[in-house]
Amino acid sequence: MIDREDAMDLRRLAYFVAVAEELHFGRAAARLAIAQPPLSRQVAQLEADLGIILIDRSRSQLRMTQAGTVLLEHARDVLERLDRTEREVKRIGHGFLGHLRVAFVGSATYGVLPNIIKAFRLAYPDVELTLSAMNNAELKRAVIQREIDIAVARPSLDDEELKAEPLHHEPLILALPATFASAQARPIRLAGLKSNTFVLYPRKPRPSFADYILKICLVEGFIPKSQVLAQDFQTAISLVSVGVGIALVPESVSQSERPGAAFCAYEGSNPGASLSLNYRRDNRMPHLFNFLKIAQKLIRHARD
Repeated sequence: MIDREDAMDLRRLAYFVAVAEELHFGRAAARLAIAQPPLSRQVAQLEADLGIILIDRSRSQLRMTQAGTVLLEHARDVLERLDRTEREVKRIGHGFLGHLRVAFVGSATYGVLPNIIKAFRLAYPDVELTLSAMNNAELKRAVIQREIDIAVARPSLDDEELKAEPLHHEPLILALPATFASAQARPIRLAGLKSNTFVLYPRKPRPSFADYILKICLVEGFIPKSQVLAQDFQTAISLVSVGVGIALVPESVSQSERPGAAFCAYEGSNPGASLSLNYRRDNRMPHLFNFLKIAQKLIRHARD
């Protein structure tokens, strides 16, 4: 019985294709950058393994047998597919092809993250980039369970399985109903707003960014008596725009105009808001590190 591994050795197959296309052992050897005698032996061994004659050597010029012609057609296809597979695997292995899943908190859609995503898509156009919005609790669960590769959280996700890379830090600002903002004297002190309704987010799970804001209020000596909890950042700003209350938000939020809402700085405790890139410590995929490199480059450029 023929050993298929020996009979269809890929190196011998490539040697055979070179001889079949050149119809000359000398030219084929030069093309392959090997000596002619070992080339002749390898082709002869292929014929011996298959038990058939592939190349007619009885004349002054080499000629293909019918079996050799059929093998040449299929050998070209096999070698081409192998070469194509090797190129594709290498591109995936270097992060130029494949799939990267990124999820982020809603407020991250302002500021630096959109520029990072644009730069990554420009540098790696063949990588399928899946984007989704989640709160911190959802981000933590998804990245730990490998449902996403990168979690853009505010401020970061605390878990021994995860690593957090600082992305951006910015001050907090006030989001006010436009009519309310125009009536306020400047500067606005945070403590002076204690009688107003504070719109906080997210509603659940807790603790969350809502509790972070409440701690800032506590530093200023008050706890808002009137609180409205919104499920997410976008809903909170919408409630502010229709006059439900005021909110503390990252400064980058002011880059996007919202009819009915105004943004301004305030006086008082302002520890700011931070964004981070979070990923599993055991995630070694090149796409992840390519994304991190682009993010770090853009952050350095912004600082310079």
